[in-house]
Amino acid sequence: MKELVGLCSQCGKEVFCLDGFFSGIVTEDKKILCFECDEEIKKTRRLASL
Repeated sequence: MKELVGLCSQCGKEVFCLDGFFSGIVTEDKKILCFECDEEIKKTRRLASL
């Protein structure tokens, strides 16, 4: 089963619940991010801390 949960707050991509598994993350401030944007944010933070 595939259900639309919402849109990524960064890129606007549709984020789904696939067979009970959420295909993204919810941030502390309750925003939805797709996995790709979450990884990009983490990468940017790592580079900034160097």
